[in-house]
Amino acid sequence: MNDRLSSQPANGPVPVTPSSVLRWLALGWADLRRNPAPGLIHGVLLAAAGWLLLWLARDKFWLLAGAFSGFLIVAPILATGLYQVSRSCNTGHCVGMGEVVSLWRSGDARLVRFGLLLGLAGTGWVLTSAGLITLWSPVPIYKPVDFLRHVVLVRELGLFEVWLLLGALLAAPVFASTVVALPMLVDTTVPVSMAVAESWRAVASHPGAMALWAVVIGVLVGLGMLTALIGLIVVIPLIAHASWHAYCDLSARQANPLSPGPLQA
Repeated sequence: MNDRLSSQPANGPVPVTPSSVLRWLALGWADLRRNPAPGLIHGVLLAAAGWLLLWLARDKFWLLAGAFSGFLIVAPILATGLYQVSRSCNTGHCVGMGEVVSLWRSGDARLVRFGLLLGLAGTGWVLTSAGLITLWSPVPIYKPVDFLRHVVLVRELGLFEVWLLLGALLAAPVFASTVVALPMLVDTTVPVSMAVAESWRAVASHPGAMALWAVVIGVLVGLGMLTALIGLIVVIPLIAHASWHAYCDLSARQANPLSPGPLQA
């Protein structure tokens, strides 16, 4: 943890309030504009993966739900290379995809383990969702149109609202476990357990700002998906860059590309 503490800003930590969310987005957007290539490449690749999932499972609702749940949960792991980009942007040094690829080739086992744990969380949500809808829905749900017709568009309040609430309740601990932990794993040598503990501490210390940040991320991802996934090309790198700045504020760590980190090329 020493490499983390030694990089705190000289002027002290930046106060984190709900208005900080706008600051993180502005800084993330500035990083994307300053060095767009790595972020847009990530966005295109992840959007293409989403299109492939849609094509393969377009008529199989549960397969589609499982694939997209896993995709949305693991996507932050796949975008962690953009933290390196944001870290470097603060000193005016724009790294390219070569540095990001080198970062991934370093093979940090902590990110692999964390990704597997997130994949298990996604699987748990799909199984829970399947059980809820199977028990509650008056008709079997086989295709996406069945879900839309018999769950989303029904006039009576009940199943869809409970389904959304359950999803939010299950997503909350995933968000709390990752919001600081993922950039911290890229930036420091701390173990996964310590990074997750720091992430929960940050969320507990700033509940208003973190709740708003979670809502903003959900809205941006939802808008990106509603544009036939095209919007994700920009939304994914924007969120990744903004998440780096959120981490810097929440952990009182100065964004410093020269600080020691296990994943640097």
